[in-house]
Amino acid sequence: MRENKGPGKIAHLRLILLGAVVLVVSYLIGIRYIIRNIHLSEYESGETSRHYVAVIAKSTTSAFWKSVFAGANAASTEYNLTLTIEGPENEEDYQTQNEMIRTAVEEGAEVIVFSAVDYQANAEAINEAAEKGVKIVVIDSDVDSDRVSCRISTDNYQAGCMAGRAILLGEQEELKVGIVNFDKNSANGQQREEGLRHELAGDGRVQIVDAVNVLSTIEDSKAGTIKMLEEHPEINVIATFNEWTSLGVSYAIRDLELAEETAVVAFDSNVVCVGMLETGEVDALIVQNPYAMGYLGVECAYNLINDLPVENARVDTATTVITRENMFEEECQKVLFSFD
Repeated sequence: MRENKGPGKIAHLRLILLGAVVLVVSYLIGIRYIIRNIHLSEYESGETSRHYVAVIAKSTTSAFWKSVFAGANAASTEYNLTLTIEGPENEEDYQTQNEMIRTAVEEGAEVIVFSAVDYQANAEAINEAAEKGVKIVVIDSDVDSDRVSCRISTDNYQAGCMAGRAILLGEQEELKVGIVNFDKNSANGQQREEGLRHELAGDGRVQIVDAVNVLSTIEDSKAGTIKMLEEHPEINVIATFNEWTSLGVSYAIRDLELAEETAVVAFDSNVVCVGMLETGEVDALIVQNPYAMGYLGVECAYNLINDLPVENARVDTATTVITRENMFEEECQKVLFSFD
């Protein structure tokens, strides 16, 4: 006999489905803040006397930032600090970063360890935080503020020069260079391009054919690279400056089957890029030390909280050039994989 599903039973099923949807939406909203709130509830409850430091990054999903967070968490454990970590969903969303700065201040952060999406657009929120007594430590990407106590990052100009020197090691008689950079308002990308251009300027083999700025995503950098190569097929070298653009450029080279014809000098040690270094889609990686940025940023926060001297207002965390020729050397393997 077929069951009679009357109006009451249908309404009941609808209520169950609605409840399930509410649970899923609540989970998705909450997951974004789970890292930030994991210690904050303890801090707010008064159950601990640990000092509170907020890390606000450019994003939270890349291998680079996960390594930063590993270093930050290690330092927070060593120095017995309450630490929250958060960032926007993409590396263009400075508005969300500004909201996070203001929320951290309201929740009692004594130090904000910060990496700016936008050099100028994040400055007002950082200055407001400093005016309320919060100390500021910058890691990775700078902000236009004179209220920063310490800046810990790659020497981005010199890293760009290193990329330029890697290009000049190429054996081509003519180096037709294309540049794929990320957001123009992000200080580190612009400094890297400046260093690259300076290093290439004195070599008669070099012509910079085109330079494009793309969103800091794999998809947009891949599309920008393909478009640039379609418009300028003479390009035989591409330089690019962060993890997402490195992946996008590498995928474009792979899909266009141009690994033999086009040299790529990229940034960071994403495992995919390391694999493409071995297979030929990438020719050199400029590898930073994100773990050190995170660790030193939180260590500096501890020193500021405890009125200990901060010896250097600017700290260079070092950069290494990795190629197919040296990638299996012990020291290069440590740089590539120590903090995965």
